Amino acid sequence: LSGLDPAQPYFQGTPTEVRLDKSDAEFVDIIHTDSAPTIPYLGFGMSTAIGHLDFYPNGGEQMPGCGKNPVSQIVDLDGIWEGTRDFVACNHLRSYKYYSDSIIYPDGFLGYSCASYDVFKTESCFPCPREGCPNMGHFADKFKGKIKNNFLKLYLNTGEAKDFALWRYKVTVTLSGKSKVKGYVNIALYGSGGNTRQYQVIEGTLKPANTYISFIDAEVNVGTVTKVKFLWNNNQLNPTFPKLGAAAITVQSGEN
Repeated sequence: LSGLDPAQPYFQGTPTEVRLDKSDAEFVDIIHTDSAPTIPYLGFGMSTAIGHLDFYPNGGEQMPGCGKNPVSQIVDLDGIWEGTRDFVACNHLRSYKYYSDSIIYPDGFLGYSCASYDVFKTESCFPCPREGCPNMGHFADKFKGKIKNNFLKLYLNTGEAKDFALWRYKVTVTLSGKSKVKGYVNIALYGSGGNTRQYQVIEGTLKPANTYISFIDAEVNVGTVTKVKFLWNNNQLNPTFPKLGAAAITVQSGEN
């Protein structure tokens, strides 16, 4: 039984008899997309973990792409009716859009077991444990026999628009050069499954011999990495023409 952002008002904190609960089926998975408090944030969805697996994409409260201005949201590619609904309840409705996308991407939407969304952004919950990570949505039940905890809270990021599936990579960059400079470093991944766009992994003071760690939520499953493109820019004219390179780049897939 899959709960798509189960309702918060009149249901959250009530006895299990009157709301969705893990006791309602052999396997219950939940997608929380609008779990901010109803007052004052008008969150329609429940925030508490109530299933065998509880997924909190993007933290479960504010979904990427739902902060568009009203005109662009209502005059949507999917039509006025879809756009108007998204303007009124965009976060709430993301749950079924993620679910429908999960049918198309059986290897996508990996949820990482974590104490909170803030902890998910650090290295603490990466990569997946030995038993793997469950997939949010249609294929969540593949994880059915592997649940050890009473409630499993899972976090992941999604795209702003269709297609919503993203694949998480940890990128570790050791810089080389002669002097420190200010600027940013971009990385693009190339692999057997496809290539990513450029992602900014470092910004600020760039020091040679220093190692920097960042996460990329890529729009494709790169597969086996065959090449990494490294690009840096100091964002300003510098008469000394400083040079900066990568002594080493390590890419780790969250899945394996």
